[in-house]
Amino acid sequence: MNTGTQTGDRSLTVGYSKWNDYMLLIKTRLSMTVVFTSVLGYLIAAQQQINMLVLLILAVGGFMVTASANAINEVLEKEHDALMKRTQIRPLAAGRMKISEAVLFAGLTCLGGVTLLSMINPVTAVMGMLSFVLYAFVYTPLKRYSTIAVAVGAIPGALPVLIGCTAAEGQFTTLSVGLFAIQFLWQFPHFWSIGFLGFEDYKKAGYKLLPEVDGLIDRNVGLYALLYTLLISPVLFLLYYNGDISQVAMGLNIVLTMLFGTFSYRFYKQCDRQSGLNLMFSSFFYMPLILLISLFI
Repeated sequence: MNTGTQTGDRSLTVGYSKWNDYMLLIKTRLSMTVVFTSVLGYLIAAQQQINMLVLLILAVGGFMVTASANAINEVLEKEHDALMKRTQIRPLAAGRMKISEAVLFAGLTCLGGVTLLSMINPVTAVMGMLSFVLYAFVYTPLKRYSTIAVAVGAIPGALPVLIGCTAAEGQFTTLSVGLFAIQFLWQFPHFWSIGFLGFEDYKKAGYKLLPEVDGLIDRNVGLYALLYTLLISPVLFLLYYNGDISQVAMGLNIVLTMLFGTFSYRFYKQCDRQSGLNLMFSSFFYMPLILLISLFI
């Protein structure tokens, strides 16, 4: 019997259409965010030489690979999702969908997505497949054993912008690696703020997303978030030095980074729910703004 149905809450198994279940299975909003990031990476790298067909293939192929990785994530975390309020409604956790159906869907979408990305160039396809493997089969199981999972998860989390750049350039460049580095570093304050706010729920499910001291959250987590945020500024300078972004874009992005850093600092000093919320919400705006400034200025 599925763990999610043992609670006696029949509402978890009724009232959801098959369409809604698939939207939950692929984590639609997250998948769309990934595609948006990848498209911005392509536009920044392509500059004035935008190929609309390549852009379309990138968006569709990237969405399919991301959807596949999210589906496998929910397959592997089915029992753990049933323990958390935030994830109990997912179709596998609630028992509304069979594992075999989800695995078949994930396999077909992964195959289709990687095939589409390979039509752009081999580097983009390989990076897409690497992102899928790292997220689904390394990060997903690892976060039940060690906080190093956050660093591992930050790799596939940062690959979309690199994939977008390689779709335009066909190779690794200072631009693609630099944007990857920024998104990699950004994910630490982003993940830690979310982990802080949902600490009890995550702990109930056995996830280790935050550094702990004697079973409690390490109060220095805000300081760690600040350090990772500050490391973004040298990357921005290197992008400017190599001619990948303008001087104005570098300046605006460094100011934005300093503002983002103030939320990390307040989180470090206060270490409460409000400062965690402020850091989380600021992280939602920070990365898109960095990319949009780099694209238009």
